[in-house]
Amino acid sequence: MQKFFQITVLLLCFSVQAQDEKAKDLLNKVTSIIKSYDNIVIDFKYSLNNTKEKINQDSKGNVTMKGNQYVLNFMGVTKIFDGKKSYTIVPEDEEVTISSVNENDNSAITPNKMLTFFNSGYKYSMHKIEDIKGRKIQYVKLIPTNLKDQRKEILLGIDVQTKHIYNLIETGKNGTKTTLTVNSFKTNQPLSKNQFTFVASKYPNYYINKID
Repeated sequence: MQKFFQITVLLLCFSVQAQDEKAKDLLNKVTSIIKSYDNIVIDFKYSLNNTKEKINQDSKGNVTMKGNQYVLNFMGVTKIFDGKKSYTIVPEDEEVTISSVNENDNSAITPNKMLTFFNSGYKYSMHKIEDIKGRKIQYVKLIPTNLKDQRKEILLGIDVQTKHIYNLIETGKNGTKTTLTVNSFKTNQPLSKNQFTFVASKYPNYYINKID
């Protein structure tokens, strides 16, 4: 009986390891494909839900990325990163905040990193597969390795055919669930040469707040 139990445990461990390798292989393919594009333009929907606190919010946004540069429009705010400095434009307050960004700071979350954040700091395994609007979406479950992380788990939905990220479902330890769904994923688009340049003359009456 003891030997049977040991063999069963070994088989289960082998199965989990195989699943992890399969998840790792899929995530590596996603990363490789993402890095192969000259630029990416995404329209997305962001949902936040906490049943206990009776919070249910939906927002839409879009982001254009090229290398480490990006322009993000979300919740009425535009954020431009030209590769060195970040420009946060808030029309409601008529204010622009300019700050330097340390690209080597792993704690700094940027749109670019949102497509490859899963490469470190998580345990992962293959999860469910769903048919969504005719597309097969394979989910990979990510568990943060940092015990201080306030996120309980993340489900990363990947289109089986294109290997593009379809959605990201994040569940917090406090019960809050946030979902980022990609509505449109375009690549290698014709972009203006000033796409990622902040033009101060467009905001003549804005207060310019230079942090550094």
